[in-house]
Amino acid sequence: MSHVDTRSEELLRTVDPVVLGSRVRAARRALGMNQAALAGDACSVGYVSRIESGSRRPTLAALTALSERLGLPVVELLTGASAEEVDEIRLALSYAELALENGEALDAEHQARAALARAEGASLADLTTRGRFVVARSLETMGQLDDAIRELESLLADVGGLAAIRCGIALSRCYREAGDLALAIEVGDRIRPDIVESGLERTDEAVQLAMTVALAHIERGDLSRATLICTETIELAEEMASPVARSAAYWNASIAYSERGETQSALTLATRALALLGEGQDARNLARLRLELGRLQLQLEGPDPVAALDQLERANDELRGTSASLVEIAQAQVLMARALVVDGRPERALEVAATARAANPELSPLGAAEAALAHAEALAELGRDEEAVAVCGEAASFLAALEGTDRWVAQAWCELAELLDGLGDAEGAHRAFKAAANASGLRLRGRSRRRSRSGETV
Repeated sequence: MSHVDTRSEELLRTVDPVVLGSRVRAARRALGMNQAALAGDACSVGYVSRIESGSRRPTLAALTALSERLGLPVVELLTGASAEEVDEIRLALSYAELALENGEALDAEHQARAALARAEGASLADLTTRGRFVVARSLETMGQLDDAIRELESLLADVGGLAAIRCGIALSRCYREAGDLALAIEVGDRIRPDIVESGLERTDEAVQLAMTVALAHIERGDLSRATLICTETIELAEEMASPVARSAAYWNASIAYSERGETQSALTLATRALALLGEGQDARNLARLRLELGRLQLQLEGPDPVAALDQLERANDELRGTSASLVEIAQAQVLMARALVVDGRPERALEVAATARAANPELSPLGAAEAALAHAEALAELGRDEEAVAVCGEAASFLAALEGTDRWVAQAWCELAELLDGLGDAEGAHRAFKAAANASGLRLRGRSRRRSRSGETV
């Protein structure tokens, strides 16, 4: 069977028989032909009637015979569009994907929506799926997480196979960025049975989904579960010998080791992942991995700010030319500001931190808090203590807006407490440490005040 026949078979399986029948009927009437003339020697008049009413899905051979009598390509009956129009829609989506990868998310959304409307009108299932995914990814990149999640949940309900896994990766990531770690993990659990049933466990996409879910476990503080997932996935990726799968496994395993305090092991894994990603064309993930390397180099027992800045500056440049979200770009600037403080350049750190704070802080309260902390650190290093304390207050306001248990929020509260303590604000540091305990899931038991033998409260 030729590629064209295979493609037509796929379309025939997915097209709505009622829609197909209406196209056959409209084409016949446009030629002034009755059903008997259309049937000819190829089939019976009753068969043509059932096709046109939508009560019968024809075989590809029968539809091909009818299309020849109508003087139309089979694909036009199946899609409602000519081969040229299908190519135009496919090209438009390619342009939208390219715009997204070049960091032009708004333009990507507009192009994808226009192509999507044409694909839906022509009943092109695969191009419709592709268009919906590009729209959702564009919304994610622009920070419109609620809208992106709605699009992805709707899409996930309609697709299967690799398309479902790719959708699950993006959906889990969006839930994590929105702060809902439970749902970020649930997405992986929801898709896992279908992955096993369809035999797709040994695909790059399945490995990437597993590691995305592992990252949600890490952020929730469940390091044992995250480490187990990373270990199993690394073993699978090594067996697959896929650079994409191996880099994803190494990368997220490095984060798990880092959170356990094993920074040198984490750095080794992240370096391996970077080498593997460098062999491919995944610019966004390469930049994100540079961020991770920079962060790890700052966490070493002997921090290496020069090496960290090299990775962070390159990541900052690379992210701006990809589909990275505004939150990721701001994160790169926050890490750069902290590296500059460690490197003894607080003036430059102050400039970079101010840029990070201006990058849509309402988009992510945690990101806004981290940017404010970097700003305060630079001010403290310059001896501008009163200003630093005031900015710490802004960071506390951002963090206070975040509810529930979250490891990263707890970490930010701890860093704020340490900074306030160094600035001489003992009361503020005490409040921040208590907030860190709450964010980490710790709760203090209520204690009754002691009473004296006479019954008086003491």
